[in-house]
Amino acid sequence: MSSITAISTPTKAPERTGQTIRQHYPNYKVIVLNDDVNTFQHVVSCLTRYIPQMTNDRAWELAHQIHNEGQAVVWVGPQEQAELYHQQLRREGLTMAPLEAA
Repeated sequence: MSSITAISTPTKAPERTGQTIRQHYPNYKVIVLNDDVNTFQHVVSCLTRYIPQMTNDRAWELAHQIHNEGQAVVWVGPQEQAELYHQQLRREGLTMAPLEAA
């Protein structure tokens, strides 16, 4: 009977680096849905009032998209802010889709 001798090679643990791995939180989409209640002007007014850096022209584009396509993503970003904008728009009477991860 022959014996097999296992040769073990010492292994070196990987060196730790000072780098931190950043894990990004997911962004969320704030989506306004079309309805038969809100006017274009009301939608535009709400978007410009509550969505940061929303211009009047962009709000009108989004209002037309909501009307023609049934919905529009009006803002994308961190969950806490998305929840705030979603709540504010809903409180103004806009029909909102549930928050959705981007």
